[in-house]
Amino acid sequence: MDKLVIRGPSVISGQIPISGSKNAALPILMGCLLAETPVTLSNVPHLRDVTTSLQLLATMGCDVLMDERLNITLDCSAIHSKEAPYDLVKTMRASILVMGPLLSRFGEAKVALPGGCAIGSRPVDIHIEGMREMGAIIDIDEGFIIAKAPQGLRGAEITMPIVTVTGTENLIMAAVLAKGRTILRKAACEPEVVDLADFLNAMGARIRGAGTSVIEIDGVSALKGVDYRVIPDRIEAGTYLAAAAVTQGCVTVTDVDPTHLEAVLEKFKQAGALVTSTENTITLDMRGRSLSAVDIETQPYPLFPTDMQAQFLVMNAIAEGTGRVKETIFENRYMHVAELEKMGARITLDGNEALTIGQNQLHGAEVVATDLRASACLIIAALVAQGTTVVNRIYHIDRGYERIEEKFHRLGVDIQRLSS
Repeated sequence: MDKLVIRGPSVISGQIPISGSKNAALPILMGCLLAETPVTLSNVPHLRDVTTSLQLLATMGCDVLMDERLNITLDCSAIHSKEAPYDLVKTMRASILVMGPLLSRFGEAKVALPGGCAIGSRPVDIHIEGMREMGAIIDIDEGFIIAKAPQGLRGAEITMPIVTVTGTENLIMAAVLAKGRTILRKAACEPEVVDLADFLNAMGARIRGAGTSVIEIDGVSALKGVDYRVIPDRIEAGTYLAAAAVTQGCVTVTDVDPTHLEAVLEKFKQAGALVTSTENTITLDMRGRSLSAVDIETQPYPLFPTDMQAQFLVMNAIAEGTGRVKETIFENRYMHVAELEKMGARITLDGNEALTIGQNQLHGAEVVATDLRASACLIIAALVAQGTTVVNRIYHIDRGYERIEEKFHRLGVDIQRLSS
């Protein structure tokens, strides 16, 4: 099993390109099931979850090709299986997103209950109930969701009980070929939802309101293939910016959309960083500046994202003053706290809040990555720690960060991947 060895402390310096968004690419890949002709996608990050998604689509009968520029062409015209088996689904919660396209286009789907990061409950009930409102007959049997709509889905007005990104995406994909109009209320507003809607509209769907809390979808009879470029990964960008902040360095992230990170950039500024941006770059300069603890509360977009919580917890741990982090999205997303404490961080947990008492120094230790973003926060902590840090179970980070050790090495970090 691979691990990362980081020798600190480091000072981040340089420029790094940001990869395509994992959280945008995965639903778009599943959305290719809706197309009757081939789709070509560019800027798809080469990650474990993407590989798993492609394997899943291939088992269903989708032809997958990759060219010399790493563009991916998917031809889902001859799907022969409508089942997502457990051996592929168990590692990736986004696999639930095949249900909407399969049910919408073929009238049936059999999807194993998904796995992924162990960061708390992410129930699929909203997906199931929404599709039932659209006329689907759905049962859960021996760990599988079995859904049928022999007469096709029909439009419905659906008010989701909570804001859910994957729930919104799945119901959008279910609705694009449904008969009539579907209205989704309390829809997620994330850029990744907008990217999916833009992709589907490019194929001929009729979706309005993506990026707002009310989305309207008028069903169409068929969707055709298209060439489409996935948006950049805002969380990857935020992670490298956080690395520069903790090391009092300076980094420019390129191929990024600063408007996707406005809430995060504001918190970096509150922490004392000098942040400047252009249309497709962000520079964070912490040289000669003092890092101050900030209070954050995770909320759905456009507010502060839960996927940046762990990175800011590290910042607070070494910053001046006391910082409060409140996690409102997932109930089990502080498993990285115990690992940070091994490195000398002073963090007190009280329910869904983490209070940090900042200090200037962490020390290297052997730590275990517990989920994707926890992996990133441990690497960031290792950058500022004295001595050697070993991060184990980094298969988590390979699910969401493309060539992370290569990119950090380019920024001046002494980092090495080792196989046990």
